[in-house]
Amino acid sequence: MGLRVLLADDHPMFMQGLKGILERERLEVVAEAADGRTAVRLAEKYHPDVAVLDLAMPLLNGIDAAREIKVVSPNTGTLLLTSYSEEQYVIDALRAGVSGYLLKTRAAEDLVQAIREVSRGTLYLSPGVSREVLQAHLNGEAVPADPLSTREREVLQLIAEGKSMKEIAALLTISVKTVETHRMRLTGKLEIHDTASLVRYAIRRGMIRP
Repeated sequence: MGLRVLLADDHPMFMQGLKGILERERLEVVAEAADGRTAVRLAEKYHPDVAVLDLAMPLLNGIDAAREIKVVSPNTGTLLLTSYSEEQYVIDALRAGVSGYLLKTRAAEDLVQAIREVSRGTLYLSPGVSREVLQAHLNGEAVPADPLSTREREVLQLIAEGKSMKEIAALLTISVKTVETHRMRLTGKLEIHDTASLVRYAIRRGMIRP
């Protein structure tokens, strides 16, 4: 078999389609995940050549999952697969160290090429993504950065998914008091204090789907 790939997407039929594409090209799918936390755990276990991650996944979005995969499996390239082509999402992904950004509308045609380029250490951007975005990133031009820490983003996503403080504490293996502290800090930074507005912010950042 060829390159070893981890697939992470919460749509089973779509993921099966991706798996079929890769297997026809003799790329080995070593693991499959339906949420970002499982993707990180499987990356640590299998150390794939490339992890293909959906952007908006339950429990942990693709961008934050990519950050964590870089810690637990430094040699794994990360390819974000998404429906979002807006500048903010692309810049957030590049800032997180993602090696590739592929639009789902191009997956059937370009997925194998994108995986191969990412595995070689080449930065891959989908043809539907403006090269001006990449240039702005390389030039360090001002695109508003997410003001939240990694842990605060994790707490925000889980709040937006409707998890209780107790559920969040269990998922993150921290105390309820610590979760409440993170919530207080993130709402202060964002100047957003009601849950409905936090959900809208999470949607705008691609953490969860509308």
